[in-house]
Amino acid sequence: QVQLVESGGGLVQAGGSLKLSCAASGSIVSINTMGWYRRAPGKQRDLVAAITRFGSTNYADSMKGRFTISRDNAKNTVYLQMNSLNAEDTAVYYCTAAVQVYSGGAYYTKDYWGQGTQVIVSS
Repeated sequence: QVQLVESGGGLVQAGGSLKLSCAASGSIVSINTMGWYRRAPGKQRDLVAAITRFGSTNYADSMKGRFTISRDNAKNTVYLQMNSLNAEDTAVYYCTAAVQVYSGGAYYTKDYWGQGTQVIVSS
């Protein structure tokens, strides 16, 4: 089994910054794309940013220039640095990873999700 554990959420004032972390552990062969999604109150879960194993990144338009995704492959960890936060960034942030595992004599890739970490931005 594979577990993703997020940390770093909390309460911050508008204009402030937070850095989220997500560490993957378990029976991991390798991790392909890692990313962050968020679900704001009353809304669907949306992509925030994603990063491939080789460092290529993709951001939702509203996060470009404010958020930075990075990863440490040796630690199986992905980060999300969030700057210039505003009330619209209030949401539960979820980490996801496409993990290659070995089971039953075969390799396969499965998407895993963390439990989420709450970010509240006060205006």
